[in-house]
Amino acid sequence: MIQLLLSAATSRPPCRQIRFASLFRPGRALCFPCDAEGHVDLDTLSEQARNNYLIARALVGREYASPCVGLMPG
Repeated sequence: MIQLLLSAATSRPPCRQIRFASLFRPGRALCFPCDAEGHVDLDTLSEQARNNYLIARALVGREYASPCVGLMPG
């Protein structure tokens, strides 16, 4: 019974996102689905999204602000 509940909980799509706001383009940001702690499952991202995520992480402080975790819109 517990195992079924755990697998159902882990199969739900994430309802949170991690957001990297642009430092130079107000209103622009890169957002990715994540868990409540901000962990992104790279295996679920497309190749382009994965590349964008890795670039955003590498450019924090230069092109993007520190990421924040919030609820996904909708």
